[in-house]
Amino acid sequence: MNERASGTGGTEAGGKRLIVVGDRVLIEPEAGEGRSKVGLYLPASAVDKQSVQGGRVLATGPGTPIGAPTELSDEPWKIDGGEARYLPVQARTGDFAIFFRKAGVEISFEGTDYLVVPQAAILVLVREAERELEGF
Repeated sequence: MNERASGTGGTEAGGKRLIVVGDRVLIEPEAGEGRSKVGLYLPASAVDKQSVQGGRVLATGPGTPIGAPTELSDEPWKIDGGEARYLPVQARTGDFAIFFRKAGVEISFEGTDYLVVPQAAILVLVREAERELEGF
């Protein structure tokens, strides 16, 4: 299958692009085993009840939209042509995320199953050390 992650924003497959919006994260779920691929052990109670799950982050949305306090006016319903600003999500493409399973929404795109998870449902991110330094 011709599929590739396109960094922040979405993933492409078969000439179509899946775009992640808001503070959501697109995750390729890992099979429910006691030990994750990155070496973290999930407690048996968590795996049995499927309360938490792990997976690789494929794409992230732009984040939570925010407005500057100075932009508030007496007529807030009027839309001006200002540039949208976002509070970015912490997850990055390639991170391994452990998240609350019930918060994720299962989707299928071009024959591949994914989970869309809100940032608030992510408990832990595992990131390679050299990738951590790139963010600064």
